Amino acid sequence: MKTPATNKPGLHPRNRHRNRYDFAALQQSCPALTAFVKTGPHGDSTVDFADPLAVKALNQALLAHFYGVKAWDIPDGFLCPPVPGRADYIHHLADLLAEGNAGKVPMQISVLDVGVGANCIYPLIGQHEYGWRFTGSEIDADALRSATMIVDANPGLSRMIRLRRQKTRDAIFPGIIHKNETFDATLCNPPFHDSEAAARSGSERKRRNLGQDEKGALNFGGHEHELWCEGGEVAFVSQMIHESKAFGRQVMWFTSLVSRGENLPAIYRVLQEAGVEKVVKKEMAQGQKQSRFIAWSFMNDAQRARWAATRFK
Repeated sequence: MKTPATNKPGLHPRNRHRNRYDFAALQQSCPALTAFVKTGPHGDSTVDFADPLAVKALNQALLAHFYGVKAWDIPDGFLCPPVPGRADYIHHLADLLAEGNAGKVPMQISVLDVGVGANCIYPLIGQHEYGWRFTGSEIDADALRSATMIVDANPGLSRMIRLRRQKTRDAIFPGIIHKNETFDATLCNPPFHDSEAAARSGSERKRRNLGQDEKGALNFGGHEHELWCEGGEVAFVSQMIHESKAFGRQVMWFTSLVSRGENLPAIYRVLQEAGVEKVVKKEMAQGQKQSRFIAWSFMNDAQRARWAATRFK
């Protein structure tokens, strides 16, 4: 019988989730998790990842234990993100910023999270790990209300995280980045699917893989705007690139996850057409799952160096 691995290959060296979950410690930080812990096939503790309530309880425990977030919840049906993968994006973004800062991760910087979601996950991790300040944009009123409740329920977070409603459905940066406002970086987890049918098919496939029946709820959930947009992630990231040109002197690095490697050539073409000065790809992995984010800047090396010299601490 194959024994479970003691760590999770591929995660960033600073990722707090490289080792297997210590359920005893997690239950101490979040007693509500206890109701969902069971014995796995190898005799170790685990939870039923096909149970959305168990997955949410695990997230609550991870955020409480590792990131000091004592109050976290999301409404039914919203995206319940896998914390280790979200933390990886933050750490690799930190490495990108460190490359322009003599290898030192800058602290007290300002980051824009495009589509902060009901879970507010990137600001929660980034402010704890590096002391970064976040602005989170969101188009969905219910998601914004949930994220606001999380920030307000945890002392100190309102000083580090501010949230803004995107009032224009077909805009990403306009109306969010204000005149004369600057950000050191943006990040985004764009809608993955290109149609509602594709999103539904993907959800059904995940349900089958998790052993759920057709009526079972997808463990990671997801509302329409979180899962799909016309044209999928290529269209969304392309729009982001086109819009970013107008803010090229207000933001040093624009970044976005790209879930499918085969989408990169199309995105690279759009970046070239937009006339960006620098493009970087950061590869990420969690076990067998491969991912990456791309970063682009309209500033040349000298301009980014001056930016870092005057802003980074």
